[in-house]
Amino acid sequence: MYNDVFEDDDLVAEVELVAQARYSGNADLDDGFDGEVSVSQQPATVQIPDVVRNFILFFYRNVLENNVYELHNIYDTSFNKLTDKYYTKQPWPEAEVIAPLVSNDEVFLTLYRELYYRHIYGRLTPTLEHRFRSYENYCDLFNYILNSDGPVNLELPNQWLWDIIDEFIYQFQSFSNYRDRLKSKSEEEYALLRDNPQIWSTYSVLNVLYSFIQKSRINEQLLVSKNGGDMMEAAGEYGSRPLYKNLGYFSIIGLLRVNCLLGDFVLALKMMDNVVLNKKALFARVSACHVTAYYYVGFAYMMMRRYADAIKAFSNILSFLLRTKPYHSRSYQSEQLTRKSDQMYALLAMCIALCPTRLDENIHTHLREKYGEHISKMQKGEEGIPVFEDLFQHACPKFISASGRLDGTPRDPYTIYMKTFVTDIQNQIKLPTLRSFMKLYTTMGIDKLAKFLEMDPEELTMQLLVFKQKSRQIKWVSGDLLDGEYLPTSDLDFCMKQDVVHIAESKVGRRYADWFLRNINRCEDIVASLEQRA
Repeated sequence: MYNDVFEDDDLVAEVELVAQARYSGNADLDDGFDGEVSVSQQPATVQIPDVVRNFILFFYRNVLENNVYELHNIYDTSFNKLTDKYYTKQPWPEAEVIAPLVSNDEVFLTLYRELYYRHIYGRLTPTLEHRFRSYENYCDLFNYILNSDGPVNLELPNQWLWDIIDEFIYQFQSFSNYRDRLKSKSEEEYALLRDNPQIWSTYSVLNVLYSFIQKSRINEQLLVSKNGGDMMEAAGEYGSRPLYKNLGYFSIIGLLRVNCLLGDFVLALKMMDNVVLNKKALFARVSACHVTAYYYVGFAYMMMRRYADAIKAFSNILSFLLRTKPYHSRSYQSEQLTRKSDQMYALLAMCIALCPTRLDENIHTHLREKYGEHISKMQKGEEGIPVFEDLFQHACPKFISASGRLDGTPRDPYTIYMKTFVTDIQNQIKLPTLRSFMKLYTTMGIDKLAKFLEMDPEELTMQLLVFKQKSRQIKWVSGDLLDGEYLPTSDLDFCMKQDVVHIAESKVGRRYADWFLRNINRCEDIVASLEQRA
């Protein structure tokens, strides 16, 4: 368990440790980068288009003025439009090139480099040098925010602040996966990775996130708010500033993600103790953060075999995405949200196959369109296991190894979690078939049911016990995400008396009102469309 309580002196010392994490290498190794860099180094006399020059000046002026409204437009719209027009297949001008335009302002140049390296990760192919330099830039940015004398005079849009935390974790994940692919490394790369274990280390990444949480006192603020009080009462000098409050809050979601990537699903949900999952939560203001929170909460529940809670988490966020689809389609992150939505449908399909549950009609319709065949195959015994494996591979996050040691031993965390998940599936793979027969009867002899299922009575008895055990799960009712009560999650219950199975099925009444309202609206839309054509 990582301790999220630091003393003030420890905090400064820990963050300074991150600041010292610069990579070291001799001249021969550094010279080797020139041949590796797929993005060519830009000469000092590089030509910057006038529209880009004016954009940088306008960008710089609004950063100085802390004009959050204009910065949101610049970040969300203008930067991406210029990228599509001028820098689709090449990097933006390096910070050293634009430095004279912005009076060599180090704070602005650090923010600019954050966008510069993110563009390389998103549109181009980062090299080892890019990975190292980007880490150094994040160290500079975070140390400026955390270790300055008092709160810094800087305000950024919520979307950008979330993207800073999100991209920081993504690049850590990308570097970890890159580092573990030993076969593709040259001797020079291997030497650099071996000599610089502090670069993108798990400890330094966790330390930054915990530091933001403590500096902003966000857990104390959320606890006060949870109990009906005013968050400002517990905010303190730093937490009262939007920059620190938002970075602290987004760091909680970041730790949820990092702990899931490391395979500690209990600690991942523990990080959300003071966060209330509802529409009024702070993460709901940033769609990507909203989706990330629910994706990792649902995935953690699934890996903890709390399938009913996972279904609830996925259903909530997928309903939100369906309602707000027209809005998100205009966002530069629409492709990312669509991809994450498809992954959650795949995870939901697996959970429904393991724990049949009535879904919202809209979610059910989309799920059937996307994964209807997969669900039917997953409920057909042994032949469904490859389908589970394919969907898990498609929808799970890219797990990482926490150690980062280069001892020549290949590491594949994905294989470990896949085997763990499939082992649980194999234990209950025959239950859907058993369930389908039991739904047809109210009483049935063990021998007769065994003949239908083509198995021995002793094996059937064992399967019935497994069914009984799997039909009850810890289910969230109230309190923290890890809390819950041991409740039945199946609409089918049974008991065994001697050699007879007595079966009881509780049917949930269908909500006809929603069905009629939805189809009345659909009919009105069709009539209106026909009238326009006429």
